[in-house]
Formats: sequence, structure tokens, C-alpha cells
Amino acid sequence: MSLFPRLMLAVCLSSMASLGDPVPGSCAARQAGQSSRDARARGQVLSLSCSGCHGPEGRSSGIIPSFYGKSPEYIESALRDFKTGARTSTVMGRHAKGYSDEEIHQIAEYFGSVWKHRTYQEGRR
Repeated sequence: MSLFPRLMLAVCLSSMASLGDPVPGSCAARQAGQSSRDARARGQVLSLSCSGCHGPEGRSSGIIPSFYGKSPEYIESALRDFKTGARTSTVMGRHAKGYSDEEIHQIAEYFGSVWKHRTYQEGRR
């Protein structure tokens, strides 16, 4: 399945999952788990535009700020502040205005958890 239908499926499933807690082991529970993975995948795709300046996984090696290791809440708050103009910037305000609140949330969830997944995977070696 190509990326666009998968993303549309993720949106539908996340909407269904928000209607109530699925019964453990049910089809809805499995779909909710898939929806979570799809939302993470969407956040990863959206984050690619950020990586050009901020580096892979938010690890900037230059003068651009790094946000690797920051919480999803911190990243989401910063992006929302850039979007509204509450936080001054030269470029970030223009970038943040291009994203919906849901997309900002997905980006923040991805960058805010990528380092946790990396640490877990490195610990498993």
C-alpha cells in the first residue's frame, strides 16, 4: 500500500480509536495499535523537512538549535508558539504556520520519542 492510502487509513483509525477504549485483544484494539504506529510514521515523514536544518532525529551539528532528547510537550509548545508568534524567530514562524495543529503534534511526538527508541534499541545490543 502506498504512503497516501496508509496515511488516510491512519487518520480514520485514529478517529475511530478516539471514540472509546477498545476491548483488549479486539479488532479495535489491534487497529488502535496500528493507528499509533501509522501516526508515528506520519510524524516521521513530516519531520523530514525539519531534518534539513536541525539534523537527523533533531541532532543539529551546527549553529541551528538541536532538540534531540526534548520532550514531545516541549517541542509541541515551541512549535505552537512559533506558529502564533508568541516565540520570535527568523524562519521557524513561517515553517510552523504551514502545519496544522495535528501535524505539529505528530512531529513533536516523533522527535520527542525518537531518542527513547534509539536508547532502547542501543541497550538491546
